[in-house]
Amino acid sequence: MSERTGAAPAFAAPPLPTGRGAGFLAIFGPWIAAAVLLAVLPQVLSSGLALSTLSLMGMMIIFALSYNMLLGQTGLLSFGQAVFFGLGGFLTVHAMNAFTADGPPLPLVALPLVGAAAGLFFGIVFGAVSTRRAGTTFAMITLGIGELVSSSALILRHFFGGEEGVSTDRTGLAPFLGLTFGSQLQVYYLISGWCFVSVAAMYALTRTPFGRICNAVRDNPHRVAFIGYDPQRVRFLSFSLSGLFAGIAGALAAINFEIMNAGQLGATQSGTVILMAFIGGVGSFGGPIIGAILVTYLQVALSDITDAWQLYFGLLFIAMVMFAPDGIAGLLARQQPLLRGRQLHRVLPAYALALVPGLAAVAGLSLAVEMTNRLTVHAGDGPAMSFLHVPLRADAIVPWLVAAILFAGGGWLFLRAAGVARQAYDEALAVVQGRGRTS
Repeated sequence: MSERTGAAPAFAAPPLPTGRGAGFLAIFGPWIAAAVLLAVLPQVLSSGLALSTLSLMGMMIIFALSYNMLLGQTGLLSFGQAVFFGLGGFLTVHAMNAFTADGPPLPLVALPLVGAAAGLFFGIVFGAVSTRRAGTTFAMITLGIGELVSSSALILRHFFGGEEGVSTDRTGLAPFLGLTFGSQLQVYYLISGWCFVSVAAMYALTRTPFGRICNAVRDNPHRVAFIGYDPQRVRFLSFSLSGLFAGIAGALAAINFEIMNAGQLGATQSGTVILMAFIGGVGSFGGPIIGAILVTYLQVALSDITDAWQLYFGLLFIAMVMFAPDGIAGLLARQQPLLRGRQLHRVLPAYALALVPGLAAVAGLSLAVEMTNRLTVHAGDGPAMSFLHVPLRADAIVPWLVAAILFAGGGWLFLRAAGVARQAYDEALAVVQGRGRTS
């Protein structure tokens, strides 16, 4: 990357705290807390379902953050991120089968490096083409690449296994410190360890001059070119590194599920990571982490309750984009000044006032969705059903009236209460800012 002398310090990372003790806690305290949390979670949530869900969350956190390197950090909207996830997973599966059979011994903990190498390689190959353009053109190119690879998965059956995919057995590899990774608990610690390392590496990248230049390309690529940097090269490097970490996530998925199929390469998987990033918030590093945890939990929970769970995800995505474009992380960030100024208690009653009718509107909408699903998709099972453990008939008029009243009335009251909450927030923020000016 070409660089003019004296330009880089404008994008250098901020100076570290000067106090030795305060600086250590400010820098390493959150990471130590995260490591302790990852270590003790299986002791609190020890069921098989909980461990499987936590493992899935770990790999999705890496996947969502790898996507945010493009969207949140560099401003590149991609519709083909699942390509690197899937290719990294497929090459990891084949490596596991090769090392299990007659190949040289290789411990399972090192196999995510195979996924990382695969993601980096294909990131370089596809990035050399796609990053020559930005904006809508880049998005369409990534969409085309995603569809190309996804359709090839059904043609190149020897490598991708056709519709059945490629399976493996993780216990057949060489043990690592006596661990065979046959139990889900051991797999969880493997995934959490790689999750911790990957998250730390991606965060470190955001604090480097390269991370600052990526932000500058996102905000004003013409100004970046003016000071001597090549925006296309910055986008290419970001795209390649994003593929590397997505490949790690795919390798962990192959280890966890012991199978890879064409569905993990397609648009559905790419759409899922976009949901995670936008719902959590692309404006901060922690946003995709929040989105990955929430979306993964809802996928596991809602899929056991209703087969219309994907519709709920679509509605949630639309609501977040319309009413909270900064995502959940953005909503939380707005409360930090009130928390520091000890004024959060002034707005909590208003938030609670808006929450009640909001939940009523959600309940009315969910009731209408479930009754529609019962009368259409499951028409052969009859109109009798239950909603929140309440028995009802989907073809009766009363449940539809209740759904309409809850949705319309709750929505109207929510909008009124949201105005009150916004006014309370502005007043509390004004108090905090007034104290800051007088101090």
